Amino acid sequence: MLGIFLDTETNGLNPKIHKIIEIAYKIIDLYSGETKEVYTSVVSQPEDVWEKSNLDSLKINGFTYDEVKKGQNEQIVATQIIKSYEKHKINNENSVFICQNPSFDRTFLFQIIDAETQNLLNWPYHWLDLASMYWSIAIKNAAKQKNYFPWETGFSKDLIASHYNLPSEKKPHRALNGVDHLILCYKSVVGFPFE
Repeated sequence: MLGIFLDTETNGLNPKIHKIIEIAYKIIDLYSGETKEVYTSVVSQPEDVWEKSNLDSLKINGFTYDEVKKGQNEQIVATQIIKSYEKHKINNENSVFICQNPSFDRTFLFQIIDAETQNLLNWPYHWLDLASMYWSIAIKNAAKQKNYFPWETGFSKDLIASHYNLPSEKKPHRALNGVDHLILCYKSVVGFPFE
């Protein structure tokens, strides 16, 4: 089974207005933890899209328009991702997406590779999130050992990391940093059984 650990950076939170400005993922063997492929790309956007940016989002990811306009266009990024998934035979039977916020990342990925195309390619429709994994394990541990419940520790990625004595995600937020931090947290919360 393969996990596609994926993160995006955008110029805002509203997919009707804002766009992906960076995407990254690592394809990981969920048994061994072996990295099969790493992909990252800044995604260029026209100036009229950039002008609609949410300034709070840009403070978090630190992107400037000079960086974004040098990125690859969406069509090139889509072609690269499709080829990458074909190379690893990614499909709904052998792979899952794993994200910090899958409802956000999935919605923005649809801008580059629409839902119909993803369905035709038989891409995974299971998008798993770290917070739910942590929540489930924390509930069981708290009930057994009179430990902390997830709502007491918090369940953002940085709070999960803190609970496991891991560092916070590097700032400013960049997609590949987010992926690496997600994998670090996943390894502590869930683990790779044959690593």
